[in-house]
Amino acid sequence: MFGILIALLSGALMSIQGVFNTQVTKQAGLWVSTGWVQLSAFAVCIVAWLFTGRSSVTALFQTEPKYTLLGGVIGAFITVTVIQSMSALGPAKSVMLIVISQLIIAYVIELFGMFGVDKQPLEWRKIIGMVIAIVGIVIFKWQE
Repeated sequence: MFGILIALLSGALMSIQGVFNTQVTKQAGLWVSTGWVQLSAFAVCIVAWLFTGRSSVTALFQTEPKYTLLGGVIGAFITVTVIQSMSALGPAKSVMLIVISQLIIAYVIELFGMFGVDKQPLEWRKIIGMVIAIVGIVIFKWQE
């Protein structure tokens, strides 16, 4: 149950953050806004680290495989693409497409056992669920 609540909170925060970042971008520019998002997140992480356990920063240098350290780089591009999609499509359509994309890519990662994730068998009910979600987006976006 805890995992479900955290996932729902994550989705809600992503939507709110996307709207906030889009508004800041209109006034400060795309890369200034994105930089601010990453810098302010870094500041929050430092404060949280100071108050919660202080694991060793040097452990980062022992991380394997090394490509997994690119999460922050990917995060910067996530911020940019969320801002641009929300600006072009609006929050609801943008988030629907983002979530569908996340679902499809996450399932492909599981199917092929990529990036150290345990390989999972193909399940048609999951494919059908994704198709239903895509049909839902088409219905939501459909204009008379």
